[in-house]
Amino acid sequence: MMKKSDYIRCTLITAYFFLSLGGLLLHMRIHPVSKDIENFIPAICGVLSTVVLPLMFWYVKTVPYAYIINGMTVIIGIITMAHFSAVRFVPPIGLYDILVGSTLADIVILLGKFAVGKAVYDLTLSASSMDQPRKVNTLRFLNMGWWVIHLALMSLAYVLGRILWK
Repeated sequence: MMKKSDYIRCTLITAYFFLSLGGLLLHMRIHPVSKDIENFIPAICGVLSTVVLPLMFWYVKTVPYAYIINGMTVIIGIITMAHFSAVRFVPPIGLYDILVGSTLADIVILLGKFAVGKAVYDLTLSASSMDQPRKVNTLRFLNMGWWVIHLALMSLAYVLGRILWK
C-alpha cells in the first residue's frame, strides 16, 4: 500500500511531466527547430524536462539534482522568453500588450513547473521531518532567495552578453 506522501509525490511528478510536455509541444509548434537553429537549445531543455527530470524526481538520490536542473532551465526560459517579448514590443506598450501580447503566460507556466519541482524536492527531503516547524532562511542553498539571486545574476550575464557580443 502506498503511503500518502508517496502518492502526493507521484501526483506532483505526473503534474510536472504534463506541464513539461505541454511546454515542449507549445514551443515546438511556435518555434520549430527546422526553422531556426536557436530553437534547438529550448527544445533540448524541453525534452530534458519531459523525459529525464521526471525520472530523476522519482528517485530520492537524484531529486536534488533534478531540482537544480529544473530551476536552472526555468531561469533560462524566463530570461530568454522575456527577451523574446521585449524585442518584439512596439511602442506604446499597454497593460494588454504585456498581459496578452507577450510571453508572460508562458513564463507563469514555467513558474508553476518550478513550484511543482520545489514541492517534490521539499516533500522528498523532508518526509521524515514533516511535523517539525519550518525554519525560515531565505538565502540558504536551494531556498527561494538562492533562486532569486541566480535569476538576477544569470539575467545580468545574459544582458551583458547581448551588449558585449553584438
